[in-house]
Amino acid sequence: MIVLLDILRSVFLGVIQGLTEFLPVSSSAHLNIFPWVFKWEITESFDLALHIGTLFAILVHFFKDWVNMVSGGIKLVVKRKKTIEGKLFWYLVIASVPAGILALVFEKAVDFAIGDNINLEMIIISAALIVMGIVLYIVDKKAQAEVQIEDVSFKQAMLIGVSQSLAAAVPGVSRSGITMTAARALKLDRESAARFSFLLSAPIVAAATLVSLGDFEFNLSFLFGVLSSFISGLLVIRFLLDFLKKGSYKVFAIYRIVIGVIIIGIAVFRM
Repeated sequence: MIVLLDILRSVFLGVIQGLTEFLPVSSSAHLNIFPWVFKWEITESFDLALHIGTLFAILVHFFKDWVNMVSGGIKLVVKRKKTIEGKLFWYLVIASVPAGILALVFEKAVDFAIGDNINLEMIIISAALIVMGIVLYIVDKKAQAEVQIEDVSFKQAMLIGVSQSLAAAVPGVSRSGITMTAARALKLDRESAARFSFLLSAPIVAAATLVSLGDFEFNLSFLFGVLSSFISGLLVIRFLLDFLKKGSYKVFAIYRIVIGVIIIGIAVFRM
């Protein structure tokens, strides 16, 4: 019975991870909120394990893109042959380096400031959800759509890449949310902003996975958690890219504000 409950919980959290990793609503916030609400205990390694599923979703959905980008990146170095795919590959890699370093610094600083006060952490997460929801809405509404992903410059790639370090520091900011917001502020169209955000997540998640590989518990809960996050993540990628061809980020901004207000209410009640 206990094993079955662990598997069901893993599937539930895997689906939550898959649904919220790519939508600009913060998967880290939701993976903190639900265990807090239901009083579950999940390890940091399990949280990262769920990201493996969404990493696979990115690799599978953009498989042809990755093949072309890696091939183009190798040709750029070996043969000095310039291609759009090769340029984009190295932009993604280089933009992930400062983001990874800054993320570690910010994360340790925030952890030190918050300590073990879980209710305070929930309030900070909620505040980040609300503030970034408002920022996302304003930026998306006012930004022009002049740049497609093929035309992203090195400066734009670096600025978008560095922006994701803030998400690692404060759960609730949302890695996809902050990178999509930064991309829209830099005049990428909505679909290109989402696509670049998806691709940009792969190097950091892959690096974090390799570093923490020895901490994973390879059991049924791990397997079902990864599988459920992979399937739900794959579906969300397809949904969002189709949705943004005509829709905007407004609905996600509203959701962030609503869920943020609800969690603040629960946190205050529990204090």
